[in-house]
Amino acid sequence: MLKVFSHYFPSHTLQQILLDALLLFVAVVLAVTFQAHAETVEWEVVIPSALSFAFLMVALNSAMGLYRPAAQYSHRAAIARVLLSVLVSLPVAYGVFRWLPWSGFNSGAMQASVLLMLGVVLSMRALVNRRQASSLFAPRVLILGTGPDALAVQRALACPAQGGMEIVGFFSGGGDDPVEVDPRKVLSGSGLVEVVRRLRVNEVIVAVRERRGGVLPLRELLDCKLDGVRVFDLSSFFERVQGQVRVDSLRASWLIYGDGFRQSLGRALIKRCFDLFAATVLLLLAAPIMLITALLILFEDGGPIFYRQERVGLGGKTFKVTKFRSMRTDAEKDGKPRWAASNDDRATRVGRIIRKLRIDELPQLLNVLVGEMSLVGPRPERPYFVDQLAQEIPFYGVRHCVKPGVTGWAQVRYQYGSSVDDAIQKLQYDLYYVKNHTLVLDTLVLFETVRVVLTGEGAH
Repeated sequence: MLKVFSHYFPSHTLQQILLDALLLFVAVVLAVTFQAHAETVEWEVVIPSALSFAFLMVALNSAMGLYRPAAQYSHRAAIARVLLSVLVSLPVAYGVFRWLPWSGFNSGAMQASVLLMLGVVLSMRALVNRRQASSLFAPRVLILGTGPDALAVQRALACPAQGGMEIVGFFSGGGDDPVEVDPRKVLSGSGLVEVVRRLRVNEVIVAVRERRGGVLPLRELLDCKLDGVRVFDLSSFFERVQGQVRVDSLRASWLIYGDGFRQSLGRALIKRCFDLFAATVLLLLAAPIMLITALLILFEDGGPIFYRQERVGLGGKTFKVTKFRSMRTDAEKDGKPRWAASNDDRATRVGRIIRKLRIDELPQLLNVLVGEMSLVGPRPERPYFVDQLAQEIPFYGVRHCVKPGVTGWAQVRYQYGSSVDDAIQKLQYDLYYVKNHTLVLDTLVLFETVRVVLTGEGAH
């Protein structure tokens, strides 16, 4: 895992992106080299143009989710994802050919060659992602502990997205920790430092909660760190690997003394300028879709077109969120708030379509313009549910230290939720966003949102 601007990126994913960009770059250079009159080519124009083309295509297909591990998907879903990438990439690539300054050597044969190479790269990437991801620099990991936390770490590392991090074994932390992992991989009989050196361990994951009574070999962990071995506790591990701050392993001291959770005037100003620019552009682009949606809602069952509801925003203050009405006007005729559910029978015919395509969220861009929301942030909840969740979930109020968002890290990483358990899962992603939010993470969330909308993933 590589940390870039406070966000962790899987190293194998970055390797895949760089490899594909290199292949596309080489394809353009070769196509130019072998065409007629290649001796007149202006390489000072071709090289930067080829680089721009390669990274633009890779960025586009990153947004399509092509670099997300596909091992957990069916063959049909994987094929559909590749076809979607091809259908989007090829027209965009053709448009890039017309836009870049290649007029002197931009022949039909060159375009066909590069587009064919692009199709091959997309297909090969899909085939590779069907297998367990691997990295050239996959670390060797020792897990300190044998109980339920160690088992959770093992399952997290078994996910295809983790780039084949190799678990060399489990070291018993002492005490009465139960053995819930494979007993054949439990190491004992020698000191921690000796085991780390003998097995050439790169990382130690401390999966033991008990910190008192000599359970943790603190001196040996310090020696490991001084030897260059990276040591992570549970909170840091899940933040790095799964992009979430786990509530069950969270301590108030970690929130206070740990890195992140920085709020500054400069950061707020940059985010506000980004919100104003992006929301204005999106409103202009989405205006025809919003007009058609308003007419369809009006024709189906009359007004109102918009649905305004009280939500909790920055600092716990309430505001009225604006959305296209997707449910019947008597959806809560009993006056009792209810979570929206998947395939909710209260939704209208038009409502089911616009919710699946996320079109019902577009009017929230108006909330962004007036400063009540941000383009990216935690999903704003209703006061009724906030009061309920704050009593049942520790640290729930932390998510209100930033503006709520039209889209967010939790929305693109976790399916639609309608229960307290779902709220806990989404809170863990919200806490990660609050801790690490930067313009880079906001941009990544927007890319992920494009993928979610185009693939219909998690639609409700």
